[in-house]
Amino acid sequence: MSRTEGALVTEPWTADPVRVGLVGAGPWARTMHARMLAAGPETELAGVWARRPEAAADVAAPYGAATASSFAELLDMCEAVAFAVPPSVQAELAPSAARAGRALLLEKPLGLDLASARGLADAVADSGVVSQLVLSKRYHPRTREFLARARQLKVAGARSCYVHGAFLDGEMATGWRLEHGALLDLGPHLLDLLDLAVGPIASVRAAGDSRRWIELTCEHQNGAVSQASLSGAVRLPRARTRVELYSEEEELVYDTAEFDQDEGWAVLRREFAEAVREGRSRDVDARRGLRLQELLEQARRSAA
Repeated sequence: MSRTEGALVTEPWTADPVRVGLVGAGPWARTMHARMLAAGPETELAGVWARRPEAAADVAAPYGAATASSFAELLDMCEAVAFAVPPSVQAELAPSAARAGRALLLEKPLGLDLASARGLADAVADSGVVSQLVLSKRYHPRTREFLARARQLKVAGARSCYVHGAFLDGEMATGWRLEHGALLDLGPHLLDLLDLAVGPIASVRAAGDSRRWIELTCEHQNGAVSQASLSGAVRLPRARTRVELYSEEEELVYDTAEFDQDEGWAVLRREFAEAVREGRSRDVDARRGLRLQELLEQARRSAA
């Protein structure tokens, strides 16, 4: 079975679909996870479990998926588990799924704090199961084109932002996001991109209030400096994600304004299924999640 390389998949899927159980029944589970996993052909939505059974049934019904009465029952239904729950719940449940031998499709951040993230990453390493992070932007073909071009540059500095108003109102204004703000929710995306596009991040400092607006300054191992602006509490017509790289050669700009996110979901689904069938995680795994959580903790401590 061939690997995807950042373009839309054109080769037919010939292996059995990976049977994935979904944990969670909130807006992200409903609008992204369930829809993506049920679209196949690489995956099959085998079942849904949530602490509110009626909500789980609502998510499962459009796809003819089963509703599990318990987390243990969900594990019996599937060979992989996708998590669409708050970080504290993911860090509590995912280690049990790993110890049961189930592959994991994990949200970011791994946990609400570094200790819980490390516990999850350790459970994955000890069990040897496949893990993959839903760092959604990483799977889009245009992101991969940007990162490939960035690797050809000697970047001196970078500016970036990920800002929107989803925490002001609406379904995504959930409890953990309102309490912890943009650093934990949006920060992993920009730190991941800056770490790859500019060079490994050596240290991060933060200023501001994560619930309103927070600024990160990253010093990279190669001497470059980058900045990231994060907010989920500003009124905009649409979310804005932008990275600007500056070098002696050229300016390179990454902007998601015109992205069709469904292109990225197709790549994510295919690569997760390939990893499960091959029994080998790719680079966007729990270890990467722990690395990002370590950077988030540096930023949190400096802001405090």
